[in-house]
Amino acid sequence: MSSARRLLLLAGAAAAIALLLSATAPVAGAEDDGYSYIPGSPRGPQNWGSLKPEWATCSSGKMQSPINLGLLDLTLAPGLGNLNYTYQNANASVVNRGHDIMVRFDGDAGSLKINGTAYQLRQMHWHTPSEHTIDGRRYDMELHMVHLNAQNQAAVIGILYTIGTTPDEFLQKMEPYIIAISNQEGKEKMVVGGADPNVAKGKDTVYYRYMGSFTTPPCTEGVIWTVVRKVHTVSLSQITLLKAAVLMGNENNARPLQDLNNREIDLFFPLPLINN
Repeated sequence: MSSARRLLLLAGAAAAIALLLSATAPVAGAEDDGYSYIPGSPRGPQNWGSLKPEWATCSSGKMQSPINLGLLDLTLAPGLGNLNYTYQNANASVVNRGHDIMVRFDGDAGSLKINGTAYQLRQMHWHTPSEHTIDGRRYDMELHMVHLNAQNQAAVIGILYTIGTTPDEFLQKMEPYIIAISNQEGKEKMVVGGADPNVAKGKDTVYYRYMGSFTTPPCTEGVIWTVVRKVHTVSLSQITLLKAAVLMGNENNARPLQDLNNREIDLFFPLPLINN
């Protein structure tokens, strides 16, 4: 993709992103005036683009997310370099948005740098099951770490999880707050002592990179996606907790896969690849 094309997409995305990230904006239940994840329902994913004029990109966009990260579609990109991020513990609140559970950072949680531009970490939220797939495999959960730069352009890190015997440490720390706001849309609880994004991100180095969109309405395009290759573990009870906490009908809050439309998917890994 040319630099001019990428800049145009990023500029067009900025206005809609701030609204999407607002924790106080109305959020959707399963069958209210918002959107639904229920397959075949009038407000389900296949109809998002027709529910509101400002959501039309959900249907008409050509750079939508999530996608399948297929081996045959990858381009090795050693020039991308290691992920350049600096995170720190910050004041945070856990928010029930109805369709998902979000950790909103109310303080400076640090940033991710891409091509010299700093993207501040604003919030994190979970999808069950995962939205992205790798070679057609869908995982049990996906965490999205949502960042914005000074122009409100977005960069998202996606982390995939599979059910295992070891619970996820970050989610474990959030469990008491999730329980307190379970099934209460708009309810939030401040995290005592703040939240540390480093606990969620880990030291992973191999990642996929592509240009896409937000995976919820208005499906704004121009989002820089980074999906970590290493799959983390989460306990079954943690998955169950997240599903029980959202409004009925949003338990499986993963948007269906979108067409690649000849987009480039880059894969970065440090040399040597062993032990990463």
